[in-house]
Amino acid sequence: MGQTVDVLVGTIGRAHGLRGEVTVHVRTDEPERRFVAGAALRVGGKPRTLASLRWHSGTLLLRFEDVADRTAAESLRGQELWVDVPADEAPADEGEYWDRQLVGLRVLDASGVEAGTIGEVLHLPAHDVLVVRTPAGDRLVPFVAEIVPVVDLDAGHVQVADVGGLLADEDA
Repeated sequence: MGQTVDVLVGTIGRAHGLRGEVTVHVRTDEPERRFVAGAALRVGGKPRTLASLRWHSGTLLLRFEDVADRTAAESLRGQELWVDVPADEAPADEGEYWDRQLVGLRVLDASGVEAGTIGEVLHLPAHDVLVVRTPAGDRLVPFVAEIVPVVDLDAGHVQVADVGGLLADEDA
């Protein structure tokens, strides 16, 4: 088996009903890929098997094999849900990336000169933003194709368009 990485996929909310279901605050873009009956998840560091799942009024409801009633379900509230995924797994759609694929990549300016590295990805309402760590401090770069036209995971870098003030102050 190849290398795997731990991925946070959700946080357990309140209990739902009397038979051990819990609500989940989903923290993955692909819940249909992570939440399937029989899947192994870690809840608070303890392995658990997902017995069933369903969507109810836009909220994901899960039931675990060893959680039979509301009291047991309520004891899980606030726990994070983690899964192991293959390190080389990619999102289903072309041109999409997971944060773990981007963080640490070198950032090149339009002329190919290294300007910094990606330290974090912010998920804002309008679009994602790359936090680029530069020698002069952090810079925020909108992660849209017009501004970041090149993402080369194999080469370990992204390249940004020539936009004044994006990676350095204009007077620098």
